[in-house]
Amino acid sequence: MQITLKQVEPWIAPIGAGLYLMLWINAEHGRWQLNDLVAHSVVFAGFAIALALVFRLPLLSLALVVAIPALQLIDVLEPPYSTTWPTYFAAGFVALGVGLKCRGVVRYLALPLGAIASLLIALCMTVPTPWSASSWSSWTNQPGAPDIRLRDVMTLGIAAFGLYVAAWAIGVACAEVWRRSQLGQALASTTQRFDETDFELRLAQDRARISRDVHDALAHSLAVIVSQAQGAVALQDARPEVAGRALENIASVGRSALIDVRRLVERIQDDSDVTEPTATIAELDAIVAELRDTGMDVTLRTLGEPRPIDPSQELTVYRLVQESLTNALKHAGPTSEATTVLDWRGPGLAILVTSRGEEPLVEQGDVRGVGIDGMKERARLAGGWLTAEASDDGAFIVSAFIPTRDATAPASEAPTAPAAPGATTATRATDETEELANV
Repeated sequence: MQITLKQVEPWIAPIGAGLYLMLWINAEHGRWQLNDLVAHSVVFAGFAIALALVFRLPLLSLALVVAIPALQLIDVLEPPYSTTWPTYFAAGFVALGVGLKCRGVVRYLALPLGAIASLLIALCMTVPTPWSASSWSSWTNQPGAPDIRLRDVMTLGIAAFGLYVAAWAIGVACAEVWRRSQLGQALASTTQRFDETDFELRLAQDRARISRDVHDALAHSLAVIVSQAQGAVALQDARPEVAGRALENIASVGRSALIDVRRLVERIQDDSDVTEPTATIAELDAIVAELRDTGMDVTLRTLGEPRPIDPSQELTVYRLVQESLTNALKHAGPTSEATTVLDWRGPGLAILVTSRGEEPLVEQGDVRGVGIDGMKERARLAGGWLTAEASDDGAFIVSAFIPTRDATAPASEAPTAPAAPGATTATRATDETEELANV
């Protein structure tokens, strides 16, 4: 079992106090009679209690450091002698403990109390009292002179206080070094946790993006395959050549979907960035061609001069258009109409996809699925936004905005400012689509 410093710390002061008491009793037991040894031991015990309580009750320890020499000075406790005066070094250890463990007022209150204790210790060691006139401290007097030499009191008091302050300063410095060490460890631990959390978030984002890519690729391909298969079944007797072309389209789309899935799996297994974009806006023509083969009337228009965008944003545009057209095929059928407009004339790329079918689309409250939520999340991660809603005349409109690197539109063109999500109604979006189609 490994013992830590935190487990040992509460016992350091009591163990040190016990050693202090035993060492002094052992050092003095041969010099004094039993009664005198007991009197001295009371002083030893008082300082030992101050040492034992310095971490738990620092104010009581400081009070004992002041009280013991005061009681010695008035002959309540045994005064110091030539062999027992080093017991006063306990005051320095108390100052060390207070500086090491205490904070705020208690830490700085130790200084004035230490000054008082130092003065009392100097008086105990230099001033003979009526009840201890023959004390060893009489060495401070001139032979035959009864007066007290103030210079000796001040010198000894300043020396005692200097040692006291030095011990206190060492404790404060050690506490600061320890605090900074603990702070550094805490910062290092926090940084490590942040790095781990960041890695987990990135991994979760990568998984979410791969999941959306798989959904987009397979949903589009399967929708085309189902539509072609239904057309082949319906026309296999009346127009077998159409059924043959449908089967060829099914095989082609199936191979394309297999390649997409294989590419996604390779991205997962690759050690490089799994979010590396692969599709571009130029590949939207292939999506449009595939949907036209199913019977859909799909139109793709580009307004303004295309500007550079980030590869990840380009992949986002590709996926948004692909998902919007796939939803049109699923909900409006292979005879539906879809118009896609990419407008580069504003401060970014505005995307508008409008689809209509023979039958009204699902109501606005029923169209919020995983696919649309995924599209909104894609647009948000690309720095833009997306809305999807049904209009009153049965059309379904997807509008999105993706910012570009150069946010300023050419001066020769009238910029189209992107509307905030929710501020543009479905009817207004439909009118904008018709206006863009006539440009």
